[in-house]
Amino acid sequence: MAGIVGYGVNIPSYRIKVEEIAKVWGDDPNAISRGLIVQEKSVPAPDEDTATISVEAARHALARALIDPQKIGAVYVGSESHPYAVKPTATIVAEAIGAAPHLTAADLEFACKAGTAGMQVCMGLVDSETVEYGLAIGADTSQGAPGDALEYTASAGGAAYIIGKENTIADFEGTYSFTSDTPDFYRREGKPYPRHGGRFTGEPAYFKHVLSAAQGMFDKMGTEAKDYDHAVFHQPNGKFYLKAAKKLGFNNEQAKTGLLTPVIGNTYSGATPLGLAAILDIAEPGDRIFAVSYGSGAGSDAFSITVNDAIEERRENAPKVADMIKNKTYVDYAVYAKYKGKLRMA
Repeated sequence: MAGIVGYGVNIPSYRIKVEEIAKVWGDDPNAISRGLIVQEKSVPAPDEDTATISVEAARHALARALIDPQKIGAVYVGSESHPYAVKPTATIVAEAIGAAPHLTAADLEFACKAGTAGMQVCMGLVDSETVEYGLAIGADTSQGAPGDALEYTASAGGAAYIIGKENTIADFEGTYSFTSDTPDFYRREGKPYPRHGGRFTGEPAYFKHVLSAAQGMFDKMGTEAKDYDHAVFHQPNGKFYLKAAKKLGFNNEQAKTGLLTPVIGNTYSGATPLGLAAILDIAEPGDRIFAVSYGSGAGSDAFSITVNDAIEERRENAPKVADMIKNKTYVDYAVYAKYKGKLRMA
């Protein structure tokens, strides 16, 4: 099967702390942090959006892949915050990295799992030998209405994966998806902020789909949690992530590296791809990785991945997730509101 030839990430450097948001709305910051397992989140600058995040992540992926960008035959950008309603982000990325024009490109949407859907599409195109390399990106500058619980987690960031058969650093063993029409979270066309589906959130949505996709992957591969060195899941908050890992039989040591929500928030389409990148940053040759995404509406994609020897010689070619997490500047709520466009001028 196809494998990962290169990967790259981008996380905005601005951060806002939970207590800064709680101060504005009169909430208890300690209760919020304990309940969601989040301390702070990333904030996009005024000149940062899904396109700029995707371009930077793609450039870092190319630095690790060491391939001619003209060999990329497909570019897919998965996001629920594309900068244009009608105008693809994928074409911007393709031009910026020098991959255009001899390729197919498209934007994908499936809430927070659009990035992993793009990875599956690239895997199929590569395995069928339709393209030599495919580029799949999951990135978002997610939205949360003022005063909504989402303000504590909705953040920004993304990761890019170049997928091919030659010169891989990690190889896909298999993938499995579980999908249903479960309206737990949605945003209407033209509306600035999403809405929650109330009783559909949690058990009927996140947990049913993540656990079902994971079990389907176990059954398909003939594996179980103990067969993997690392695991990463979609992370709307730290609490859901750790609960899903425990239900599937993973211990904290297996799951800890991919959990990024406590320090950068929920990057939506970037969440599972970024968590996977954090694992690739420290994984040893021969390590097996279990990854499961989740997108509201609802569905999950699961992957079984094995790291190979080439990882050690190429991962130093681009910034690591930990480096970007450490590079931060804090802002207060007023600056955050300005940067996120929450202040409407007359």
